[in-house]
Amino acid sequence: MMNKVRNIYPDSEVSQITDWVMEHLTGSKKAERMLYKNSSITDAEETLLRQYAERLLQHEPVQYVLNESWFYGLKFYVDKNVLIPRPETEELVDWIIRNLKFPFSDLKILDIGTGSGCIAIALKRKLRKAEVWACDISSEALNVARQNSSKLQAEINYVQLDFLNKSERNQLSSFDIIVSNPPYVPDKDKTSMNKNVVRFEPHMALFVPDNNALVFYSAITDFAKTHLKQDGTVYCEIHENLGKEITDLFSQSGFTTDLKIDMQGKDRMIKALKIV
Repeated sequence: MMNKVRNIYPDSEVSQITDWVMEHLTGSKKAERMLYKNSSITDAEETLLRQYAERLLQHEPVQYVLNESWFYGLKFYVDKNVLIPRPETEELVDWIIRNLKFPFSDLKILDIGTGSGCIAIALKRKLRKAEVWACDISSEALNVARQNSSKLQAEINYVQLDFLNKSERNQLSSFDIIVSNPPYVPDKDKTSMNKNVVRFEPHMALFVPDNNALVFYSAITDFAKTHLKQDGTVYCEIHENLGKEITDLFSQSGFTTDLKIDMQGKDRMIKALKIV
């Protein structure tokens, strides 16, 4: 069955997917499995393997099939209610941590559109004394985030709200760091994206109207003007083609900005420092 998966994924991805599936099934890493390569899998494991392969053949991402995804060295529960954490977002977390100034004990951080909770939880695990808040419009996503917080022993203050609604977001207090990986993919890009993303990942967490691609960055900028503490910083993941527009948006609101490329050489992150 897994051989059929080769028809829809490149060989390099098939190898990675197979490793993930077999480790999930057997509880053993590849090196351990090589020691017992002549051992047969059980009937129960074979039944599960067949079920997994059938779902993979429908282009369902392996992370949803297994209900797990690794992020910043931590294993997260994921399902169709949340985006699958991406390596580029790990770079965003890394950037925040590298830029921090001591002491961390009185830091207050907000993660906007938290999804699985991966950013908030990764930061809390690194900055144990920081007070971390996270919000999302989706109650289902927040259920996933709370599950991950419990499993990964990271105390986060979760709030359900529509961040695009000014009166709702104004319920929040002030923060030293505001971070977000908001929806930023224009609707028109759907036609050129992989089926496993468009068919299965939550559109609400991915897409924005073609004529208002900066809608979330506008809301974040507006919020930061009144809810970011003096010398506070905003960190956002961005669309690779919108770096200039987002930089201009923050600059016009009195922020100094720093645009950062990701490991693939694309404009992917922005840091905005409050100066007025």
